[in-house]
Amino acid sequence: MKLFSYFRSSAAFRLRIALNLKGLAYDYEPVNLLRKEQKSDAYMARNPQGLVPAMELPGGDTLGQSVALLEWLEETHPQPALLPADALQRARVRSVVNAIVCDIHPICNLAVTNYLRDRLEANQEDLADWYTTWMHRGFHAIETTLSTNDTLYSFSDQPGMADICLVPQVYNAKRFNVQLDPFPRILSVVERCQQLAAFADAAPERQPDSTL
Repeated sequence: MKLFSYFRSSAAFRLRIALNLKGLAYDYEPVNLLRKEQKSDAYMARNPQGLVPAMELPGGDTLGQSVALLEWLEETHPQPALLPADALQRARVRSVVNAIVCDIHPICNLAVTNYLRDRLEANQEDLADWYTTWMHRGFHAIETTLSTNDTLYSFSDQPGMADICLVPQVYNAKRFNVQLDPFPRILSVVERCQQLAAFADAAPERQPDSTL
């Protein structure tokens, strides 16, 4: 497998964690978002959405979108499991996953904030308020949900798909100086995850393109 990734992409960060947790080897192909390499003809031919991550699968097919790839990994490499066996618990995990990947991440990513700055002339204070508003809104709901679980990680005593999505989003929040003190359960889960090699080795600063 080949992962097309950018070291600071939180969506690509999710895939790196999942691949590590499942012990799957992959080649790392950097795609520099700041240089707009994701919009090059060569990359668009692989992934017409022009986003990272994308992954070249065994057999030559290429698939985009991090959650679709997480689900593919879970179905084709089921152990260790990233989702619970119980249908209701799986739905609860996916609810938190969707809160991150559908509600928080898309409106706090590079394309949106560049548009706010370049087209709508938002200044740095405006952008900081934007990040805080939307991340806090999502994190408050997630904090309430996770606080009902007496588990080491988000929903289990083993890391799963919710943790895979939560850690990169908290990384982004810290990068943009979003205040996280109101979310002690989230912070404790993330701290525990970061002690695991699968998460630590997937961190942005450990990727080969982090120094380019």
